[in-house]
Amino acid sequence: MGCCDAPGLMPIEEALDKMLTPITPVTETLTLPLPDALGYVLAEDILSPINVPPFDNSAMDGYAIRLSDLEQNPTLPMIGKSFAGAPFEGDWPAMTTVRIMTGAKIPEGCDAVIMQENTTVDGDNITFNQLSLRPNMNIRPTGDDIKVNDVVLKQGARLTARDIPMIATLGISHIKVFRKPVIAFFSTGDELRPLGTELQDGQIYDSNRYGIKPLIENFGCEAIDLGIIPDCPATLKSTFERAQQQADVVITSGGVSVGEADYTKDILEQLGQIGFWKLAIKPGKPFAFGALDNAWFCGLPGNPVSAVLTMYVLVQPLVAKLSGHSEWKAPESIPATTRSAFKKVPGRTDYQRGIYSIENGQFVVESTGNQSSGAFRSMSLANCFVVLERERASIEVGETVQIQLFNPTLF
Repeated sequence: MGCCDAPGLMPIEEALDKMLTPITPVTETLTLPLPDALGYVLAEDILSPINVPPFDNSAMDGYAIRLSDLEQNPTLPMIGKSFAGAPFEGDWPAMTTVRIMTGAKIPEGCDAVIMQENTTVDGDNITFNQLSLRPNMNIRPTGDDIKVNDVVLKQGARLTARDIPMIATLGISHIKVFRKPVIAFFSTGDELRPLGTELQDGQIYDSNRYGIKPLIENFGCEAIDLGIIPDCPATLKSTFERAQQQADVVITSGGVSVGEADYTKDILEQLGQIGFWKLAIKPGKPFAFGALDNAWFCGLPGNPVSAVLTMYVLVQPLVAKLSGHSEWKAPESIPATTRSAFKKVPGRTDYQRGIYSIENGQFVVESTGNQSSGAFRSMSLANCFVVLERERASIEVGETVQIQLFNPTLF
């Protein structure tokens, strides 16, 4: 008896363990210019070669002073200026002040900066009105943000739009990253038609590839779209063979249920091994995972919501491990109070689409309506999944459920 013939449905946790255990991260590395590195995973720690800031600088537009001078006279003549990139140079006589701008280098001997709003200006004479003074007021010291040899990002971090400018402040122009995993994907089914064509009786548009491709890219991988493949065993087999030569992972949508025209199972048994076929998840029960000769395989259900959900819940952690993204974390579950009822039959973990909001500091959630796996509008309206436990039954208004806010891959 093969795994696909075993009775019962595999729990999600067991499926994830079976998927992730054999995965080893890619090891090939690239050295990229910093502007091209967005979305890649770091192949080594980034250590700061400099202090940030590299010198004491002003946090305000104002005047550099010595506190001891102000103790003698609240009015001091201005004898020079310090700008960002053009610091004050020369001697700084006692009982004088230096005009200074935000980010400008602090003159030697300065122990406070008084913001300009707390002064009265009469020509070059500056009267300081601030009564409460303290040493190093409004001065950002050398290395206040980052010190030399600090680890600013660890190997395994995926570079975001927040990381790139931070690395740039260190003067680092090129960084070492892991190459992105490559994922080839295609849809199967004689009923599918490409966009821009007229539908005949019994046909539908292929929407799944338009959900799969952005998710692949948002996961930090490169996508190869192999199009729509008809229900023809020879064509399917040749497509699998071609896909596994180009990619680390091959993803299909459709063709993994138990219909007479679903040939994927037979082909996979010829080209590799099937890990499992049916999961205790709703929507998305007919999800398949296995290994081809040269690539991993994930077979998504054909229904649009099921395809996106299984990509998000099951494929996302797989490719995170494959890419070396060691800092990836599954979405956090948050308790919320229901503002609508949710229908459920025990037996499968149910990911229903919901809309959460916050009332009086507490999370509340309501259904998006139609929860059919073919009704994608409910997915478009949602901002979270309502995760209903495997053995739980229907939920009434006012009960507590766990929700998972969508992570950025779904935005």
